[in-house]
Amino acid sequence: MSIDLGPVLEFSADEVGELQRPVMLVGLEGWFDVGGAATQAVEAFTDSDRSLVVGSIDPDPFYDFTQQRPHVSVDDDIRTISWPTNEFVVQRNPGERDVVALIGVEPHLHWPAYIDSIVTVARALGCEAVVTVGSAAEAIPHTRTPPVTGSTANPDLARALGLVAPSYQGITGVAGVLQATLEAAGLPAVSLRVGIPHYLMNAEHPQATAALARHLSHVLGIPAGAAIGERMSDQMASWREIHDEVVGNDDQLRMYVRMLEAEFDRRAEASIPSADDLADDFETFLRQQRDRPADD
Repeated sequence: MSIDLGPVLEFSADEVGELQRPVMLVGLEGWFDVGGAATQAVEAFTDSDRSLVVGSIDPDPFYDFTQQRPHVSVDDDIRTISWPTNEFVVQRNPGERDVVALIGVEPHLHWPAYIDSIVTVARALGCEAVVTVGSAAEAIPHTRTPPVTGSTANPDLARALGLVAPSYQGITGVAGVLQATLEAAGLPAVSLRVGIPHYLMNAEHPQATAALARHLSHVLGIPAGAAIGERMSDQMASWREIHDEVVGNDDQLRMYVRMLEAEFDRRAEASIPSADDLADDFETFLRQQRDRPADD
């Protein structure tokens, strides 16, 4: 059953005005957000004092509320129900690239309509590219800076950034379907993801959030917010103590981490070019797209 976007997508480009070389960042809670690293990294590029909510997706048709349960809060004896939110936020960066961020929750139902909402907003705001941001459990040690890897199905963008074409086969999340839809729609799209030590289960890993946000900041040429400053540093130190204690209390786990460290050190730490080189190549690619005749 198809869904009419009219009732579920609340958005008007008329209220936004012209944006400066915007790029959309998409971070969704759920299967591709282990430890919350992806959504927290996207949040680092929006400042509540300067950002503007320009649209939202109605949660009602997209969620099984027995799985994604709403939250209840009480303030001054007034009970409030909070439903899953999917908001499009514009962050203007004077003199630099503007950001359109979607921070939301991966839907359970009607994925095509949800994805059409994203594509509709990206086109209406003139986004030059869409970057899906994710975090996934991997066999890496928590004592090393997590690697950030990327892929794109756009051959020109792959050559410009030294990325690989998607090669994963198997079950996927909304981000995977979104990437395929963007490719079919002719919108340049990149998937960036950071690894989370799988033995930490779903514990937070601020070091991964910081690595992902720093990479995005360099690549896109846009500033990350305060989350990468003192607050993130404090979180990294605090969680590192927790992770070290968990590993230190388990002899087998401690030996396993040492093995991961040895393997990690033997590999190249990055599977894509340095962030600075990538930033130059990304800007060159987007500039070429802007200069390309419309009928190409």
